[in-house]
Amino acid sequence: MPGPESLQPNDPTTFGQYSVIGRLGRGGQGIVYLARDSEGQKYAIKVLNEQWSQDTELRKRFEKEVRAAQKVASFCTAAIHEANLDADPPYVVSEYVEGPDLQEAVSKEGPRKGAALQRLAVSTATALVAIHQAGIVHRDFKPGNVLLGPDGPRVIDFGIARVTDSTATMTNSIVGTPSYMAPEQITGKNITDKVDVFAWGCVMAFASTGNAPFGSDSVPAVVHRVVSAPPDISEVPEPLREIVADCLNKDPDKRPTAKQLLMRLLGHNVEDETKVSTSQAVEEGEKRAISPTPFVSPYPNQQVSESGPQTPFPPQPPPAPPTPPHTGPQSGYRYPQPGPPVPNPNSGGRAHPNVTTHSSMPSLPPHPPITTPRPNYPTLPQTTSQQADDPVLSQGWVLPAVIVTIIVLLLILLLMAVAES
Repeated sequence: MPGPESLQPNDPTTFGQYSVIGRLGRGGQGIVYLARDSEGQKYAIKVLNEQWSQDTELRKRFEKEVRAAQKVASFCTAAIHEANLDADPPYVVSEYVEGPDLQEAVSKEGPRKGAALQRLAVSTATALVAIHQAGIVHRDFKPGNVLLGPDGPRVIDFGIARVTDSTATMTNSIVGTPSYMAPEQITGKNITDKVDVFAWGCVMAFASTGNAPFGSDSVPAVVHRVVSAPPDISEVPEPLREIVADCLNKDPDKRPTAKQLLMRLLGHNVEDETKVSTSQAVEEGEKRAISPTPFVSPYPNQQVSESGPQTPFPPQPPPAPPTPPHTGPQSGYRYPQPGPPVPNPNSGGRAHPNVTTHSSMPSLPPHPPITTPRPNYPTLPQTTSQQADDPVLSQGWVLPAVIVTIIVLLLILLLMAVAES
């Protein structure tokens, strides 16, 4: 969570036993302060603004949201520590998560990779399952509402969350951040918890690439892309990309639920979803977020595009070993070419160089000498059995060099003998 701002003259200095030490932010419902208790423990205190606290209907809704939020498992969320809804103004004390939000972290450090991305995906999906299990739709799941605390990612800010019951008169109001809003959220129709799944896909695309999948320029342009254009998730790593693609389906009925999403991240198949309860899925998500393992694709051996799994690739046979050359005049002699060594299945794991076939036998270059390893298949006959067995003598220039060296040494010895006499 970003550091606190200085208090303004009209800001309160205490809330019960809590001493206010700064401002953390301001939203549609009120202001969030940073405070300490008598033991020095830090907390975030959200205080309703005058409009909400004096409107009976809005105040009742806030109380209902707080009661529902208290049912959410604290793992991967900022736990509510205390709620004083009868105070004037009402306020809620929640866990203070010390760390940057995802938006800030990606801007400064770059996209998440490897285990950090896995932990982020599993933790946030687990949080959404817990939130939905409590009957809440977050409605503003975005990078700024994901805090990267020292003990893992946390989903925060239920300020515009709505309890999913028929008594909420403003359930279909258009609220959220355009780059992370589902199409039905923009139109304000048929809003369900699937809007959070769509937002999760957008957040994971941003976390892994640094860019929102529908852009982040003007609001009209972003809204148009969300409603009628495909997302740009080409840089999202596999197999996370196929999961994100399903979450970003324009049709909410074709998106997975938060539980199905989590199950896929944990490597379960469709049959497992009916066998594992929501509570068990959350518990497994908590454990996996602490010790993440690589993503497991539920569609093995399938090609994946932005729209999801496609037709499986046919099994490919293993590459055939290189064919030994013939010894006749039209053999097409294969000679070593510089290049990285590749495994030779016939040499017990040793490497042989890449080879290139020519239509006629070329003359070996006199220099520079070939330094790549000898291939483990037949080559042109050697002049002597010693050359065939000795890779050093197989080089044509070695023997003349040895002879010349011996002659020079003999001449030196002769000159030394003449000088002594």
